[in-house]
Amino acid sequence: MSKRPADLVTSQVAKDLLFCPNRYRLDTRFLLKDGEKHPVAVICPGGAYASVCSFIEGVPVARRLNEMGISAVIVYYRTKKKAQYPAPQDDLARGVREVLANAEKWNLDTEHYSVWGSSAGGHLAASFGTRHMGYAKYALPRPAALILSYPVISMRPTLTHQTTHDLLLGKDAAEEREHFASIDEQVTGEYPPTYIWCGDGDRTVQPENTRRMAAALEQAGVKYQCEIFPGVDHGVGPGTGTPAQGWIDRAVRFWREQMK
Repeated sequence: MSKRPADLVTSQVAKDLLFCPNRYRLDTRFLLKDGEKHPVAVICPGGAYASVCSFIEGVPVARRLNEMGISAVIVYYRTKKKAQYPAPQDDLARGVREVLANAEKWNLDTEHYSVWGSSAGGHLAASFGTRHMGYAKYALPRPAALILSYPVISMRPTLTHQTTHDLLLGKDAAEEREHFASIDEQVTGEYPPTYIWCGDGDRTVQPENTRRMAAALEQAGVKYQCEIFPGVDHGVGPGTGTPAQGWIDRAVRFWREQMK
C-alpha cells in the first residue's frame, strides 16, 4: 500500500488494531432496516491472519453495498496465535450460520448469499468454496458467489504471503498441508461462481495468486470474472481514485447474474 487509501475509515482503525478482542464476532451494523428483504453479503476483511482490517476492507465495502440495497455483515475471526487452521474457517462458518439462523429477523434473502474476502480474508473466503475446508464440510448451503479482492490463494513458498502462511499453517508446514490450503489446487466443478481481482502493482500479495486462481476456475468450468488493474497496489479496499474504482459495482453485477 503506497499511500493511504481514500476509503480508509479512520475511526475504525483503533477499534480493529488496538481494542478488538481476538475472538469470533459478527458486526451487524450494516443490516438494512427498512422493512424490506435484502440479499446479504458476508465480508471477511484481510490482515494476514494477524488482524481483521475492517477499517479498509470491511466497513467501506459494507457501506457501498448498503447504497446498492444489499445488507452486509462483517466477520471478525480469530487471528495471531489463535489463527491456526481451522480456527478462521470455523469462525466464518459460524458467521454464515448466524446469518442463516436470523434470516427472518434480519429480513435477509439468504438463498443467494455471497461471501467476500480481501487479502488473507480472501484466502478465508476462497477456502469456504472448497468442499474440504468450506461450505460442504460445515453442512452449509453453497454461496451464490464468492468475491475475492487481491486474495492470498497459494500456500506454496514461492507464491504465498509468508505471514498469512505461517499463522494459518505454521512456519514449518509440511508440503501436503500447503497443498491442502492452496485454493487453486482444490478447485472443482462444484466451486461457487467467483469474481476475483487484484492490481498488477501489488507489492504484498503476488498477482500470480489471482492469475492461478482464474486459471483453476477456467479449467474446472466454474463461472468467473477476473480483473487485474494496472498500477494498483495492495490494501486499497473499494479502490476509490485508482483504476480499480467501480470493482464493487461489477462484482455485485456478477453476483446478481448468479441469482437468476
